Amino acid sequence: MTNYRIVNGRKYIWDGQACLSKEAVDQVVSRYQSEGFETEIVEEEGKFLAYTRREVKKVAVEQPG
Repeated sequence: MTNYRIVNGRKYIWDGQACLSKEAVDQVVSRYQSEGFETEIVEEEGKFLAYTRREVKKVAVEQPG
């Protein structure tokens, strides 16, 4: 299992959970999607893995001080 995957030129990070069923990973992915993440599901060695990514919309910059 790799910690990340490139899908269509975009990097997705594995959330570290290996779900035993498609239904379980669908619940995990649904939660991520409701929080604004893009998701990909990968089946590997009989387990289902959720990979996520989210675009940074605002960057916080602290002024030295």
